[in-house]
Amino acid sequence: MSYYKQAISGHVSLMMRSEPVDDVMQQPHTPPELYQALSVAQAARTFADQTLKLPVGGAFSSFVPLKHPWVVVNLVAVPEFSLAPKQWCYPLVGCQAYRGYFDLAMAKKTQRHFDNNGYDTFIGAVTAYSTLGWFDDPLHTGFTSLAEDRMVALMFHELAHRVVYLTGDTAFNESFATAVELEGLRLWLERQGQPEVFERALKQLEHRNRTLELVGEASETLRRLYQQHGELGLEQLRVRKQETLDELAGRYEALSSQYPDPGPLGSAPVQLNNAKLALFQQYNQHVPAFRQLLRESGFDFERFYEAASRLSEQPEPKRQKTLKALSERLHEHL
Repeated sequence: MSYYKQAISGHVSLMMRSEPVDDVMQQPHTPPELYQALSVAQAARTFADQTLKLPVGGAFSSFVPLKHPWVVVNLVAVPEFSLAPKQWCYPLVGCQAYRGYFDLAMAKKTQRHFDNNGYDTFIGAVTAYSTLGWFDDPLHTGFTSLAEDRMVALMFHELAHRVVYLTGDTAFNESFATAVELEGLRLWLERQGQPEVFERALKQLEHRNRTLELVGEASETLRRLYQQHGELGLEQLRVRKQETLDELAGRYEALSSQYPDPGPLGSAPVQLNNAKLALFQQYNQHVPAFRQLLRESGFDFERFYEAASRLSEQPEPKRQKTLKALSERLHEHL
């Protein structure tokens, strides 16, 4: 009950402190940089509605100043010898592979509980979250403190959750939203005539894709290792696990040296565990599949959303098989 209390009070507080964006922009004390960010955000809302065919409604039409550039933190907890994150289940939204907290102290207390029970854990700051259309989610400092292209991409991501949401499948939901974010950003930057920003976005996408390959290879090695739980001693398992994670961190650092911006796992050197790998894969595992589905829909977003909705209705084994086949058909052209 204490968890739900902080979640409800945190969201209600956010909504009650919001002001219409138009009012904020008209206030004489509004800083010029905030005025510019809100102006771009309103243009992005229109673009999301008219070009990406996203159900914008009243989302992002209000603004809330925050004391920090994040709105909640997410806790991920994964057993020591597994890559399957613990699932938390809630009314309406079903089960998710993470738990969100407005109260950082409560998140850390829960993290200590899992740490003491042998889990790998990770707490990550979350810039934004979606209420799936139940409320008109506001803009806040987490959005407006980002570079303009990242702010716009995040808006597209959160709006995408209003289109398709599959209860109990975090990887499906987040990968779909990430695909909409990436393709939406591509079209937005083309429309804005910002080729230099578009080139940077392509580099970031390339970095993400190559990181996903590295994480996928390491994860497969770890899965095979964890299947030997019971055959190998605990210390031997731990040593080989850490060797795999260290090797991945080294390969990621070498890869990141080829790019000007920090990679999707953060600035190297990085400390990795099961929880960090699970979280990264939740958001990226099926992105190639959804980008290919959009291509096969002729870049018609309404057709794409209908196809994604039909895919979400397939039984889980068939859905996974379809996603794998779509991913294998994607040929990147950067």
